Amino acid sequence: MKFDILPLSGALDADLRRLIDNKTKPAGSLGQIEDIALRVGRIQQTLTPELSVPRFLVFAADHGASVAGISAEPRDVTWRMVENFLSGGAAINVFARANAIELSIVDAGVAHEFGVREKLIDAKINALGTRNYLEEAAMSAAEYEAALEKGAALARGFVNAGCRFMGFGEMGIGNTASASLITHCLIGTPLEDCVGRGTGLDDAGLTKKRELLADAVRRANLPPDADVRRILCEFGGFEIVMMAGAMLGAAERGATLLIDGFIATASCLAASRIAPAICDYCIFCHHSAEPGHTSQLAALGAKALIDMGLRLGEGTGAALAWPLVRAALLMLNEMASLESAGIVLRAR
Repeated sequence: MKFDILPLSGALDADLRRLIDNKTKPAGSLGQIEDIALRVGRIQQTLTPELSVPRFLVFAADHGASVAGISAEPRDVTWRMVENFLSGGAAINVFARANAIELSIVDAGVAHEFGVREKLIDAKINALGTRNYLEEAAMSAAEYEAALEKGAALARGFVNAGCRFMGFGEMGIGNTASASLITHCLIGTPLEDCVGRGTGLDDAGLTKKRELLADAVRRANLPPDADVRRILCEFGGFEIVMMAGAMLGAAERGATLLIDGFIATASCLAASRIAPAICDYCIFCHHSAEPGHTSQLAALGAKALIDMGLRLGEGTGAALAWPLVRAALLMLNEMASLESAGIVLRAR
C-alpha cells in the first residue's frame, strides 16, 4: 500500500517566522510555542492556520504473547479497559472532556465481542488478536495490509469531514513489549534499552520480559535490513499497525498529527519507513518514562513538548499537550504585533 505524502514546502517559513517574531515579545521568547505555530502554519500552508476541535483515536487489540508473562496484567484487562473507555471512566476520557477533544475507540482486534456501541468503531482484523510471536509471526502479510488499510481509511474519513488535528492512543496488554521489539528492529537500539516495566513489572518481571523478548528475536531471526512490513508481521499488534495506517492516512490529507508516547511513537517510526515525509506533519507531545522512547525520538529527530514521567498510553500525553498546541495557534492568530501596539524593542 502506497501513500502520497510529500515533504512540506518551506515557502511560507520566512513569512511565518517574521509574523511570529513581530509579536509583542522578544524574538524567540516563547520557545517551543513558536515552533508549534510555525509547524502548523507550514502544514496548513497559511499564515492564519485554522484551530479546530481535535479528533483522538484510541486503537485497542490483544497480543498473543500476553499469555507468556510479558506483562504484569492479565489479557482480559484489554477488553475491560475498552469498556471503561466506552463508559467514560478512563484517564483519556477525563482529559478529553477537559480539553474538548472528540474521542473514538477503535477495536482493531480485541478478543471480546462488544456489539454495536456508541463511540466504538469495529475494525477487527482478527477476533482473537495476534498470534504469540514467541512461537510464530504475530500476523500474516494479509492481516498487516488489512490493518494498515483500515487505519488509513478511517483517518481519511475524519479528515475529509473537517478534522485538522488528529491524536493517537492505544490499549492492549503486552503492547509495550511489541513496541520494544519494533523499536529494536527498526533503529537498532539494544533490546534491553528498549524494554521497560510497562504496566508495572517488578524487577523479576522485568528480567523475565527481557529474556522472553530476546527469545522472540532469536526465533524470528530477522536480517539486519528487514523491511518494516516483515518486522510488523513478526512482532506487531493490530492496534500498532492500524495506528500507523491512520497516521499515514491523516498526513496524506494534510492533518497535523499529535503523537503520544512510546507505543504511538513506535507506530510513527514504522509509518516513517513507509513514507518518510510523515514526520513533517507530527507534533511529538510527551516524553514517555518508558526507556525506549528516548531512542525513538532521537531516531526521528524529534523533541517532545512535555516530560512529566507519563507511561500510561491511551493518548493521555497527547491530550495533555493539546492546550499548548491550541495556545500556539492563538498566539499566531490573536497576539498583537509590535507595530499595532506601537512598541519598539531596542534589541531588534
